[in-house]
Amino acid sequence: MNEHDSERIASLLVKDGYSQTDDVEQADVVVLNTCCIRENADTKLYGNLGHLKAVKDRNQDLQIVVAGCLAQKDRDEIAKRASWVDVVVGTHNVSRVPALLEDSRNYGTIVEILEESAIDDELFSLTATRANLPFSAFVTVQVGCDNNCAFCIVPAVRGREVSRKFGDIVAEVERLAQEGVTEVTLLGQNVNSYGRDLAIEARRSGEYDRFTLGDRYVVDSAHSLRPLFSELLREVSAIEGIERVRFTSPHPKDIRPETIAAMAEVRQVMNQLHFPLQAGSDRILAMMHRGYTAERYLAKLAAARQAIPDLAVTTDIIVGFPSETEEDFEATLEVAAAACFDSAFTFIYSPRPGTEASLMVDHFIDPEVIQRRFDALKVVVEHSALLKHQERIGRVEMVLVEGPSKKQEGVFSARTSQNKLVHFARPKSGSQVRLAAGSYALVEITSATPHFLRGDLVDVVAPPRHRRKIDVAVG
Repeated sequence: MNEHDSERIASLLVKDGYSQTDDVEQADVVVLNTCCIRENADTKLYGNLGHLKAVKDRNQDLQIVVAGCLAQKDRDEIAKRASWVDVVVGTHNVSRVPALLEDSRNYGTIVEILEESAIDDELFSLTATRANLPFSAFVTVQVGCDNNCAFCIVPAVRGREVSRKFGDIVAEVERLAQEGVTEVTLLGQNVNSYGRDLAIEARRSGEYDRFTLGDRYVVDSAHSLRPLFSELLREVSAIEGIERVRFTSPHPKDIRPETIAAMAEVRQVMNQLHFPLQAGSDRILAMMHRGYTAERYLAKLAAARQAIPDLAVTTDIIVGFPSETEEDFEATLEVAAAACFDSAFTFIYSPRPGTEASLMVDHFIDPEVIQRRFDALKVVVEHSALLKHQERIGRVEMVLVEGPSKKQEGVFSARTSQNKLVHFARPKSGSQVRLAAGSYALVEITSATPHFLRGDLVDVVAPPRHRRKIDVAVG
């Protein structure tokens, strides 16, 4: 979500006449778009701001913007600790960045934080592809979150859950497809619940508008107060030119059979599910307010795997939640092993001010104990990941080519339908095969590690469709 906000801020500034640069010494504006999920974000922000002070001392015209979740949380604290910052803007009004930059030139430091989440029509009217992957795009379907997980600061900085109108999302994906984008990732703090608020408002008003709710819901005479995410998956997948549809993040307690059915039945919806576990202990899950037990989680996972052939499953797990005992942690290891995840994002618990868990100071776990548990969990999840990846050896996978590898010369990187990273040798010089970022290709998997696959190129199936930017010299 933050990465996509950064893309949109960049698009707004380009629209306002700026061009992007990677050289901070040449920049007129530097934007730090922040996250505050974990504690080290604060340290990184003020470290970067300290570096930028020296840059600004050399270039008094440089303007510095701090945006995003940490700006929403810390507000005036940022301007107090770093007086050389020109604009502080929160999560609900990033489309105001160009205007606030102009105001700051006249009035000095500007701090503008809105309290309520809302759909920013100006921001979402822009189509923004991913900076290094112009054939792929993030598409926000909702902002905010109505859950109350004890460890999570997102509701405080992103606000209540608000869904975009169905037709607006479809129109954005259509514009992206016209630009040659073939892969979209639908984004929300809890995509499973997309559209529930729209359905509730329609029931309240008695107005069932097709643009707001989508055709499938409007023609359903039941008009139940349910999410519209499965309908959205089907509608977006039907747009000409869209070959791959992904989504993140779902919440296990809210995933519904119709969403699993859409994944199983629609070719364009990829066979990949991010399914955050967080903990395997029922006691800890209850303290976290996750809304499911370990048994219920595994049952939903089993149902999804039964319905969707060759499903890849990734997860999030927190180690060291306040009061976590050895028995609680052993339960997490058991569930992680039983789930046999394709990969896992593992985190050491980080107390965030304003969350319920941050007040459980008397029950914080010793850092050395947490590190030992973290290392043990890593062994389990990497073992499962290696097993899952070794199962791919010998298969021919359809991949979306991302471009030359960042670390290995002469190697291309690509993603399978399961979102697994694959490295393979680029065609030899003089070969008739033409391969570029955005191409679809067939690759035979030859070896595996816990984190990526290796393979051999079999064939190029389709060339890129996205428009390429060409540098034009003017003189």
